[in-house]
Amino acid sequence: MKIVTVVGARPQFIKCAPVSREIRKEHMEILVHTGQHYDHDMSDIFFEELGIPKPDYNLGVGSASHGKQTGEMLAGIETILIKEKPDIVLVYGDTNSTIAGALAASKLQIKIVHVEAGLRSFDRTMPEEINRVVTDHLSDILFCPTKTSEQNLLNEGIINGVHYIGDVMVDALAYNLSLANEKSKIISKLNIENGKYLVVTIHRPNNTDEKSNLVSIIESLIEANKKVIFPVHPRTKKYLINYGLFEHIQKQKNIELIEPLGYLDMLQLMANSDKIITDSGGIQKEAYMLKIPCITIRDKTEWIETLDDNWNILTGSNKNRIIEAIKDIKRPKSNKNIFGDVGVSKKIRNLIKTS
Repeated sequence: MKIVTVVGARPQFIKCAPVSREIRKEHMEILVHTGQHYDHDMSDIFFEELGIPKPDYNLGVGSASHGKQTGEMLAGIETILIKEKPDIVLVYGDTNSTIAGALAASKLQIKIVHVEAGLRSFDRTMPEEINRVVTDHLSDILFCPTKTSEQNLLNEGIINGVHYIGDVMVDALAYNLSLANEKSKIISKLNIENGKYLVVTIHRPNNTDEKSNLVSIIESLIEANKKVIFPVHPRTKKYLINYGLFEHIQKQKNIELIEPLGYLDMLQLMANSDKIITDSGGIQKEAYMLKIPCITIRDKTEWIETLDDNWNILTGSNKNRIIEAIKDIKRPKSNKNIFGDVGVSKKIRNLIKTS
């Protein structure tokens, strides 16, 4: 069976690695990189570290408005699908790369497999919510990471081809955490003490483009007076500079701005932190799996299970709520197995073969 896999962003590279290893045991895989994340630190390094095969095609789309970026991806993927004539197009998550791959395959009557199906934040102001809803309604085989995501699909009348299998990130973490412990030197490089620092990631437009929100978040990090390690996304750095915040942060003794990290270094940094502050969907989930309390600077989340027992707390960009969470959130005693066990990638391989 010939499978075209479409990826384009950091979380998709991480999920793709264990699935591709399994798929290639029995099937022919053509890997398409849309170029949605194109900076070396946000793209190439993940392929190098995680042992992902070099993409067969790289569309090099880069950054643009949602409509333009998705349109260019759609045209590029369509050309590839016409040439390759695959049996299946496999997409991950909820990015513009996801919906472009699904739309191109749907127009050409090619079967679509969606890994990480059924997630809902019920916030249509988020582009990711539109992407995931449309992709689910186009897909033929839908792999759900949680029971909640499975129920979301059933509630929308999507019944055929739905499989609750657990989350592929369980496989990725199991494989990569030991690798990170062995290879990463980020803790000693930054000269920080395990459990004595916060990790911060910010990249969503609501938090970067809106000056008042970005100022509020930065002020909360300063006033919390805790050691902060802040790998700065290229988009975020641009706005910090535009708003005159970058130099201001550099003067703060408790905040250390660093370049974006490869996955192994980032994993090591998160696994040994006291808390994680993020607006990333994937990092919320990784924090839960790593048993690190998470403060999510969003008003809603698609990973609602992580809110149980206060492993994850939603603060939005409100300064006082962020500071309060930093001071008060403790590591809960219970951590439910909400994302399943190792072996999800193998389930995907087997279900693709038999569906």
